[in-house]
Amino acid sequence: MTPFLTGLGASLGLIVAIGAQNAFVLRQGIKREGVLPVVLVCLVSDAILIFAGVAGIGALVQGAPILLAVVRWVGAAFLVAYGVFAAKRALRPGILEAAPARSGMTAWSAVLTAAGITWLNPHVYLDTLVLLGSLANAQGDAGKWLFGLGAATGSALWFPLIGFGARGLRGFFARPASWRILDGSVAALMLSLAAVLASGS
Repeated sequence: MTPFLTGLGASLGLIVAIGAQNAFVLRQGIKREGVLPVVLVCLVSDAILIFAGVAGIGALVQGAPILLAVVRWVGAAFLVAYGVFAAKRALRPGILEAAPARSGMTAWSAVLTAAGITWLNPHVYLDTLVLLGSLANAQGDAGKWLFGLGAATGSALWFPLIGFGARGLRGFFARPASWRILDGSVAALMLSLAAVLASGS
């Protein structure tokens, strides 16, 4: 398998799993609120982190445990706050209208939330800088950049898929009960991830 395909497969294997980032992109896609900027923030952020790992920054991060500790606690606090907001939405679910009169989240706040969920999650650094960076550097000087390109391509394919593909679920989310299920699941996920981060697992 070429380094490009290896990087593509490794990237998809990591990001396809349900996590805070995917849950947020999916929700924005269903609501059609700031989908393009949110998708761009996620895939550009992933690309930056992946190529930083390819360049060898992962080794530096591993040698600075205090940095990961700070990000871990800030990220846990951020996820708790987001989880509480999701829980409040689940208790008072809305519906999906064909032409909503007012958006629930501006494009700017959606971008800031996407950036926070991405850059304040220590697992993102472990996956991109450390894991993908290590796999990339195992490909040798000639292959590591192709590996990085393949890994970044995985993000570039995945986030538009779940962001814009979520529109197919609009019919299902025209009912308040569906939003209660989604937001309740998101709240549980965010609070669980926060607990994992706080425990240092």
